[in-house]
Amino acid sequence: MRITGILILALSGMIAASCGSQRKSATLIPAPLQQEILAQRADSLFFAAQRSKMLGDYKTAITQYSDYLRLNRDNAAVYYELSRLFMEARNPQYSLGFARRAAAMDSTNKWYQMALAEAFSVNEMFDSAAVVYDRLMKASPQDDDLLFNKGLSLSKARKFAEAIAIFDTLEARVGLNDEIVFQKQRIFMRLDLPDHAAAEVRRLIAQEPEELRYWGLLAEIYEAVDRPAQAKGVYDTILMIDPQHPRALIAIANMEKKNGNEARYRAFLLKAFHNPEFNIDEKVSFVYPYLQMLETDTTKKAEGIMLANLIVESHPDDAKAYALRADMYSQANVPDSALINYKLALDLDSTRFSVWYQLMYLYSRTEQPDSLLRVSSHVMQQFPREFMGYYFNGLANYFKQRYDAAAFALNGALGIGGEKRFVADVYALLGDTYHASGLHSRSDSCYEIVLGMRPKDHIVMNNYSYYLSMRGEKLEKAESLARTAIELKPDSPTYMDTYAWILFRLGRYRDAKLWIEKALEFSDAQQDPDVLEHYGDILFNLNEKEKAMQFWQLAKAKGANSHGLARKIAEKRYIKNIDR
Repeated sequence: MRITGILILALSGMIAASCGSQRKSATLIPAPLQQEILAQRADSLFFAAQRSKMLGDYKTAITQYSDYLRLNRDNAAVYYELSRLFMEARNPQYSLGFARRAAAMDSTNKWYQMALAEAFSVNEMFDSAAVVYDRLMKASPQDDDLLFNKGLSLSKARKFAEAIAIFDTLEARVGLNDEIVFQKQRIFMRLDLPDHAAAEVRRLIAQEPEELRYWGLLAEIYEAVDRPAQAKGVYDTILMIDPQHPRALIAIANMEKKNGNEARYRAFLLKAFHNPEFNIDEKVSFVYPYLQMLETDTTKKAEGIMLANLIVESHPDDAKAYALRADMYSQANVPDSALINYKLALDLDSTRFSVWYQLMYLYSRTEQPDSLLRVSSHVMQQFPREFMGYYFNGLANYFKQRYDAAAFALNGALGIGGEKRFVADVYALLGDTYHASGLHSRSDSCYEIVLGMRPKDHIVMNNYSYYLSMRGEKLEKAESLARTAIELKPDSPTYMDTYAWILFRLGRYRDAKLWIEKALEFSDAQQDPDVLEHYGDILFNLNEKEKAMQFWQLAKAKGANSHGLARKIAEKRYIKNIDR
């Protein structure tokens, strides 16, 4: 027999116990008791969900409310709660589905209808949101907020004439109101009617002529439609009211710059930045774009640094000022000044990991392993869950040839986890570390992982293939990797040398000569002792012995230090299987 329903194991006497070979049939739970048990379970889930929501554990609350609905699908409040939770979880489609259900189950509940209107808006169904607000207004015709929201929804639905009519009606009720005017001027700007928009703002100015926000909005309207003369006239009016007004000063400064008047540009800019009431966050926002501009326009370097200096002068006790100036120097490739300013920023505020990161990055870029090791060790203690602290510590130890310590730090980074691209960097460095330690199987595994994550990582392909060739292992695989690396970066003499060397190890001497001579067309390769020694090896095996001797001697003169080079020169022969 198959019995449907819920089995409650904890109810004594409800389940027959078997004794010996005798069996007793299970006692069925009476229907009224089943309903009571289900109701108790549902209530328990509801209150648990409420607790989870109050604690901010929205994921658990969603699960508990969903479990509740499996037991009771007729509670509109639960659909409403799920709608709000999915809104918090940034899942607007689910939020809309649950809001629709709650609103349909109880069409008289204002909050359910408001949640539905909001869900429509978030899903950009503004027409539908306007319909809901209209329905709510029938029950509350004097509710100004509902009327405003209806107008806003119609505006977003691009029903501009209807929206203007709503805002006019609302203004007749409540009087001249800046939020209503702002909405109307936005509509007029979208309709390409800037004079109408300006007229709306001027009504606010006429009511409160000392309110500079309104003047600023009027100037922005004129700037948006490229009417610089009218915009400047408004900014001049602002400066008559407040000669230190930073936004007006900056706006006029930019106008002067556009007109080629550099002196006046700097004068207005200096005046704005020296105003202590112009807060640092706004100044940083103004200057920050220079960091991006420096990537493509180095002429912005002096101006960006000048502006950063002004912020430091105005805010000498704020870490953000020094951090911005450090970023500017770093982007302008002035690492010494950048390092000084990052340290000054950290002296004022040592809690910002982003600044520590930039400091470690600069130490790695400028090859200062001792400083990198010291700072990264501190970062690992202060920020034990920050992935990049361990990575830079591993890099510092690798630079210092402390391979065990490097592997320990890098494995620590992998234990924390990070963005895919950074995880791949860790495996790449770990591969180099294991190679240097002679742990070749581990090294190979790391390189394979990197190539699984980044199939076009030509740097790892080159290193991996070269190390395989040095060991004389998997030469066919090494050849394939090196060939792919050249295909990805065809102008690299280093990759050409690697490919030539692998071909040499495969006994394909003529192909090897062709590729290493391609590498030697580059001036860098002509000064590289390893490339010169490789060329000598290839030439000797092609029976060009005198020329081979010349390149071995040239390699030695350039600083080649392979174990067998001295023997090759002394014995005038190629010596196979020497550890390079």
